Amino acid sequence: MSRARQPPLVTGISPNEGISWTKVTIRGENLGTGPTDLIGLTICGHNCLLTAEWMSASKIVCRVGQAKNDKGDIIVTTKSGGKGTSTVSFKLLKPEKIGILDQSAVWVDEMNYYDMRTDRNKGIPPLSLRPANPLGIEIDKGRFPQKDLESLFPGMSADFTSENFSAAWYLIENHSTTSFDQLKTAVVNLKKQANKKNEGSLAYVKGGLSTFFEAQDALSAIHQKLEADGTEKVEGSMTQKLENVLNRASNTADTLFQEVLGRKDKADSTRNALNVLQRFKFLFNLPLNIERNIQKGDYDVVINDYEKAKSLFGKTEVQVFKKYYAEVETRIEALRELLLDKLLETPSTLHDQKRYIRYLSDLHAPGDPAWQCIGAQHQWILQLMHNCKESYVKEQKGNALLHSPMLDLDSDVRPSPIGHLSQTASLKRGSSFQSGRDDAWRYKAPQQVVFVEKLTKLVVSQLPNFWKLWVSYVNGSLFSETAEKSGQMERSKKNARQRQNDFKKMIQEVMHSLVKLIRGALLPFSLREGELRQYGGWEMKSELSGQWLTHVIQTVRLSSESLTALEIPNDMLQIIQDLILDLRVRCIIVTLQHTAEDIKRLAEKEDWVVDNEGLTSLPSQFEQCIIHSLQSLKTVLDCKPGEASVFQQQKTQEDVCQLSIGIMQGFIDCLEQLSTKPDGDIDTSHLSVDVSSPDLFGSIHEESSLSSEQRLLIALSNCRYLERHTFLNIAEHFEKHGFQGVDKITQVSMESLKELDQRLFEMYIEFKADPIVGSLEPGIYAGYFDWKDCLIPTGVRNYLKEALVNIIAVHAEVFTISKDLVPRVMSRVVEAVSEELSRLMQCVSSFSKNGALQAKLEICALRDTVAIYLTPESKSSFKQALEALPQLSSGTDRKLLEELLNKFKSSMHLQLTCFQASSSAMMKT
Repeated sequence: MSRARQPPLVTGISPNEGISWTKVTIRGENLGTGPTDLIGLTICGHNCLLTAEWMSASKIVCRVGQAKNDKGDIIVTTKSGGKGTSTVSFKLLKPEKIGILDQSAVWVDEMNYYDMRTDRNKGIPPLSLRPANPLGIEIDKGRFPQKDLESLFPGMSADFTSENFSAAWYLIENHSTTSFDQLKTAVVNLKKQANKKNEGSLAYVKGGLSTFFEAQDALSAIHQKLEADGTEKVEGSMTQKLENVLNRASNTADTLFQEVLGRKDKADSTRNALNVLQRFKFLFNLPLNIERNIQKGDYDVVINDYEKAKSLFGKTEVQVFKKYYAEVETRIEALRELLLDKLLETPSTLHDQKRYIRYLSDLHAPGDPAWQCIGAQHQWILQLMHNCKESYVKEQKGNALLHSPMLDLDSDVRPSPIGHLSQTASLKRGSSFQSGRDDAWRYKAPQQVVFVEKLTKLVVSQLPNFWKLWVSYVNGSLFSETAEKSGQMERSKKNARQRQNDFKKMIQEVMHSLVKLIRGALLPFSLREGELRQYGGWEMKSELSGQWLTHVIQTVRLSSESLTALEIPNDMLQIIQDLILDLRVRCIIVTLQHTAEDIKRLAEKEDWVVDNEGLTSLPSQFEQCIIHSLQSLKTVLDCKPGEASVFQQQKTQEDVCQLSIGIMQGFIDCLEQLSTKPDGDIDTSHLSVDVSSPDLFGSIHEESSLSSEQRLLIALSNCRYLERHTFLNIAEHFEKHGFQGVDKITQVSMESLKELDQRLFEMYIEFKADPIVGSLEPGIYAGYFDWKDCLIPTGVRNYLKEALVNIIAVHAEVFTISKDLVPRVMSRVVEAVSEELSRLMQCVSSFSKNGALQAKLEICALRDTVAIYLTPESKSSFKQALEALPQLSSGTDRKLLEELLNKFKSSMHLQLTCFQASSSAMMKT
């Protein structure tokens, strides 16, 4: 698909002022592809298309018409480019009479006439006199097309001074409507002019006729005298007389015409000098005009004038012309140096660079200015990048003692990353960054973050023009698209093909510098020692948080998208993708490390306030902390186009898995620390309660008076909830965010949690069961009780009632904290009591009848009371205890046993109600 041509642009006109019908030369760009493409030409508002002669796409010759405006633009219209514009104007002068020696700014055509004396064409000076109307009658121009006349009279001309003059053509062109009588008058006028010329010659002869006769008579006399005398004396005398006569005549003639001839020679010399000055004043004034136009910045005018002078006088042999042309070349060489300096000057816009390259090309500057400009831009971008780093490093070191520690990203002063990205201008088309932050935010941001933003903004703003300059260099659009410069375009394309590898190295060097400067600021450990000295130098007191690294990743991603939009090959931008991957991995590692530290500090936030399910806020805080951490990593974990997964490397998977396990283990350690801390070590100064709560002081008292057993129960309740809900939810979030090895994380964490739960449970059972178990044996044998010698049983003894009350107290304590823990705790307490009771029964050597009945009564009372908490182990213990007793043989004993059991249950009904309520609750659960 061909690209549409640009509109015509007129950049010069010579001359730039004159009267109507002045012949002018128009120069510019895109002035058409041929004569048929030119469809419009106006100067000062007058249509000059009829007189226009298309020379090339940068040159048109025409005559100025009778325009009304005294000054106006030159507008060229073509089929291919449409209506054009003009950077110059033409001034129309009022016609005035011009003397033979008066200066005029009008360009006068030179004409040729045939000199029969030399048998060659000779140029007639512009000021030569020629008959304007040889027929002496009024000229009436006809409307016959010029092409028709040329075809009718091939090889002829209507110019009466030409050797190919055609009278018929002249009459048709100038007197096509003239009447026959007027033509007769014209014949008479021609005859009069011819007679005047003949009469002038005859008059000249007649005026000197007497002189000729006298000379003829004198010569005849002398001749006769010589023949008659034949003597030498006469001959000598007459010869002397003749010489004297001729000398006197010559002297008299010289005396009479010397002054006139001198004035004539002087006038001819002056006229010739003026003619030369007038004709060649363009060359004589050119050095001064070049200086003036250079000062005004009109380089197009200078170039046009130089091309014209070069074509006219470049090969002249006239010494004076050589001298002035050499001066012109000196000025042009100075202009070349000036333009080259401006081209290599930085900073500079792409438009100015292209303009200066085009100027230097038109002036045939040596070397390759376009490639020199590309090299200068490359070095300038590298220097800007290093200067940016040095300035921020110095600023960081200078302000290190003045600034307080870096504030968290959650501060209200700093806008969110999403808000920042919405305020950042689109880089998709290669435009530059436009940050929307205020100065307050920048003062709080780390220097490395501000530096990365500044550095990427610098590269994204400079590299597009650098790349576009190279593209223009490759396709040859740095030069005007005309036939005259096609050779330059071909040379440019050839040079570009030869220098593709060099330019690729330039782009790679810029990309490497960008990446290494960012690595030096954020990932110094990824650079070698030599590179660190060149690209580092930052004071790394503390590593950036994950939130700042996330912000940096967003910034680098935006710059990568902007560079990709320039259609730079992906292999040149791969190093940026590698940097983004390393930043993403580092961001995940740092975020997880900071999360682990935050988890360890959760112990300080435990308020020991239990909800209806026996839980504190600690498990919820733990889960929210991890979810918030994972949500902050969402943009980092998501893969943008062209990016690889952060978990593609096995080492990254292992590191993330270990850190995740460490986070879970850290919270488990936190639970253990809280559960096993001595009473005096509990810090309640950080606790905060709702001042609107009606039980403000009661809650504080309750929180500050928790026993070790109560904290163990709360920890057990939290462990139970973590195992059944929290850890599973966290595992789902890990999988949702693409983490690898989630099964391993969950398995290791669950095992560690179960180990902690078992340790805490054993500690609680030890705290509660041991005192009950220890009180059984002293209670049984209190008052020197003996199984061999005892009275008839009257009821359950007090020791068993005390044991039941203690068990009920444990039940109440557990029930208050968590109903779900009651079966587990009560079962273990019952197992311990039944095991101890079985041991004591088995240790008795013998029982009397009454002793056996008393023992069976107490064992059955205990067994029936805690029946809902019996386990296979406790049932086995009760069975072994009963088997150790003698069997009741009589029905009276069995009836007594039943009555005593019913009496016990009736008297202890109120105390034993908790077991029944627990039974219904347990059955529901």
